[in-house]
Amino acid sequence: MAKEAVFNLKLEPELRADFMAAAEAVHRPASQVMRDFIRQQQQVRDYDGFLHRKVEAGRAAVEAARGRSNEEVEATFAARRDQVLGHK
Repeated sequence: MAKEAVFNLKLEPELRADFMAAAEAVHRPASQVMRDFIRQQQQVRDYDGFLHRKVEAGRAAVEAARGRSNEEVEATFAARRDQVLGHK
């Protein structure tokens, strides 16, 4: 990907020194560490959105009485475990 934009960031001298030392410790240029951080934050936002949608779908299922109780789920999987392990 072509790097066409410049990003200026004002930091306290101590924070800049800590950041530069951290980048050096992993043998990466500071710019690459920053790009990786930005990409990681996008992944976090994407996952948060995914998780939010899953939770909302689960809540909607419960409200529509399509859910099962924890006891029902535990009993179902206990029976499956017993079947797989040859118990009963």
